[in-house]
Amino acid sequence: MNQDAVLNMLQMQHRMNTRVHEHWVGQNFDWYRAAWIECGELMDHVGYKWWKKQTPDMEQVRLEVVDIWHFGLSALFDSETELPQLAKRICADFETIPTSENGSESMVSRIHGATEALAQHALASKTFSVSLFAALMRACGLSADELYRHYVGKNVLNFFRQDHGYQDGTYLKQWRGREDNEHLSELLESLDDAAPDFPEMVYQALESRYPGAS
Repeated sequence: MNQDAVLNMLQMQHRMNTRVHEHWVGQNFDWYRAAWIECGELMDHVGYKWWKKQTPDMEQVRLEVVDIWHFGLSALFDSETELPQLAKRICADFETIPTSENGSESMVSRIHGATEALAQHALASKTFSVSLFAALMRACGLSADELYRHYVGKNVLNFFRQDHGYQDGTYLKQWRGREDNEHLSELLESLDDAAPDFPEMVYQALESRYPGAS
């Protein structure tokens, strides 16, 4: 994991959380709870019901992994640690992925195990494990570059939602018969995530599709 990318994500997460509550770091919100609940939503997309036919929706699975990362990053903040130091620590934790996987397991079984390990840790410790999250990324086939691209995209979408009435209930999550997440996924495929103005490009692309946006 690239340290500059992690630092950028930390800065973006701080801006987003500050938008919701100016002094969010000191509020001790239960970010771990949001993370394990997102783990449950991920399981719905990968499928766990042996009593019916289910096909994993891997695009949605990976989007849920990105949502977990938003809450995980937030859980890692504290009032004492400077962001560059935190970014360095996170990168080090990415290098300590657990190696308990069974090579004969199916992809679905690996995702189940990694998701449950992350959720179990969150419930037991009320914290967030970067190394267990990295194991979940690996199980889902999500690279560090893909995590960064989708994280930036979802962060921008969250700002876009706030700017268009998310808190007062006037935001439209469905556009032209599709959810905003689906529009975002499509737009990200056509934009250059290496561009310095990548977040601005994502915002403008969303606005060009949103009903009634100028």
